[in-house]
Parts: sequence; structure tokens; C-alpha cells
Amino acid sequence: MHLRRRSLLLAAAATPAAAAAPVVAAAPAHAAPADRRPVVIGHRGAAGWRPEHTAASYTYAVQTGADWIEPDLVPTKDHVLVVRHENEISQTTDVARRPEFADRRTTKTVDGRAVTGWFTEDLTLAELKTLRAVERLPQVRNRNTVFDGREEVMTFQEVVELARRLSRTHGRTVAVFPETKHPTYFRSIGLPLEPRLAAAIRRNRLGRRECVVQSFEPTSLKRMTGLGVPLWQALGTTGGPYDLPGRTYQEMMTPAGLAEIAEYADWIGPDKSSVAAGSLVADAHAAGLRIGPYTFRAENQFLPAEFRRGSGANDFGDAFAEYALYYRMGVDAVVTDFPDLAVMARRG
Repeated sequence: MHLRRRSLLLAAAATPAAAAAPVVAAAPAHAAPADRRPVVIGHRGAAGWRPEHTAASYTYAVQTGADWIEPDLVPTKDHVLVVRHENEISQTTDVARRPEFADRRTTKTVDGRAVTGWFTEDLTLAELKTLRAVERLPQVRNRNTVFDGREEVMTFQEVVELARRLSRTHGRTVAVFPETKHPTYFRSIGLPLEPRLAAAIRRNRLGRRECVVQSFEPTSLKRMTGLGVPLWQALGTTGGPYDLPGRTYQEMMTPAGLAEIAEYADWIGPDKSSVAAGSLVADAHAAGLRIGPYTFRAENQFLPAEFRRGSGANDFGDAFAEYALYYRMGVDAVVTDFPDLAVMARRG
């Protein structure tokens, strides 16, 4: 049974869909390195080409070959899961230009940091639906601003439904890759993410080929065990998980730390810089974990010096060479703003 579950976990999101597996309680199905091509994960869709977390961004990602699409989850005031990079939405919507919401601007402490702006947890879903998405990095991706104001804020349920429509259209399973954002903070204000996410997974009968849950907080992932979907421990470059004071990401990336992660998760997702030097890929595989670094982007400022081209920070560099490097390292996935480029590089 254990070997059978392991083989199921290794099934690609790009493989033609099968019937959704029932939700069952189970320990992590740890995966040895697979003899298949790396998974291409559209980071917030195709954020390099469209404003992130929009239907257009997710659709373009899948049209150009992404295997999974990533929605970041935050709650509304009426406890509906919506997809935004952060719960503070002044950079990703037009809320700051809406006079009817001027009195909602406030300052909050989120994960120990003071943040000022407008927050999803202070607006109902109906109110959020009146807003429109905008490009988060207009100085970097000015071309994307042409789409400002055209798309509304999506719910997680809408992303699931979109993924299934796209799966039917393209004849392959497109998985959703939700991240629980600031889960400790949201539990502290009575809007926990995990019960709503678990309910959505059960309601939609999302199997292990249709959904992988990620978080930077181990306790959030541990609340999601028993759902029959793989879990992905995201890892930062500095500090540590907010829910585990005193624990560092660097400790979590040691062989001992990876062994602990393997007790509850199936994947790790480190910053790509953590993979560039050292033995993290081999160590993860030795622990029975798969590894998918983030975030791959095409602009010079996000590329290693040797892959930059031209003089502008926002000019495109040799992104193909960077993908090729990480594919040779043996990563099992890449998380990218430009899934089309990652797919082309994967073809060789």
C-alpha cells in the first residue's frame, strides 16, 4: 500500500485526469526522485505577463504549458477564501482609488510587522468583488499595466473551477497549488484558513493529482494532514517560520531538518538561491522529499549576474540558461512567473 501511494504521488499534474481519489487519512507519501520531467508551476498564474492572481494570468499560464497554478489564500471579513499575494491589497487592486473605502485604511501588525493599507479581512466578499486587479510591479512590468482594471478578485473556489475547465480544454490535469498566507495571524483574529481550505478540498473532491497545499508555517501544514493531498513546506532564506520562534530555515534545510519535514510533508520549496550551491537537492531526495525552488523570473534584476543581458535591470536576461542549470541539478519542479519560458527550456 505504501509503495502504491508513493507511485500515485509521483503522478504528474500534466498527466491525463483520473477520477478524484476519496479523502482518506494517511501519512505523507514520500517520493523518491522521479524519472520524469520537472513540474512547471505558474507562480500566481503567469505573473510575468498578466496581473497576478487573475483569471487571465492563470489561463495564460495553462495555455502556455504550466502544470500547476498557484493561488495565495487570504480570507474576507465574511470568511471566504480569496486569492491575493497579501491580505493588504493596495498594491494589487484599485482600492486606494475608491473613495467608498477610504475609511478602511488602517495599520495592523501582521507576523510582527506593522503594515498600513487596506486588508481583505476588513471587506466582505461582495465589497472585494467591486474592486479590480492591478499590476503589483508596475515599474518592473509596465507592459502588464495595460490590463489594470479588467479583472476582479477571485475566490479559491473560482480558481478550482477554472483549473478544471482548463483541464478539460487542454486534455490534461491542471493542479491547484494553494498557499496559506499568514495562517497564525488569521487564526489569532478568528479567521483560520485551514478549516475553509480543507472544506474546499473535500467539497471539490480534489485528489493528490489536482491539489498540493503549501505553507511557510509547519503548524499550518500539519493541520492539513489526512486530506489525501501532498503537502509542501516552503522555506525562506533568512529567519524562520513565524509559528516556530527560534527555529530557522537554515536549520530546516540541514539533513536533520529535512528528516523532520519528511515526517509531515512531501515537498520542500526553497528560494532558488538556497539550491544554487551545496547539496540541498541531493539531501532532499535522500530524505524522501521532492524539491521545487522559487521564484524564477526573466528580468535581469532577478537573475544571477552570469545570466544578465544588457544594462537595464528590467531587461530580459538569459532565463533559458538559468532553467537549464536547475533542471540539470535535478529539481522536481520550478515555481516561475514565466511558465512559458520554463516549459520551452524543459523541452531542451
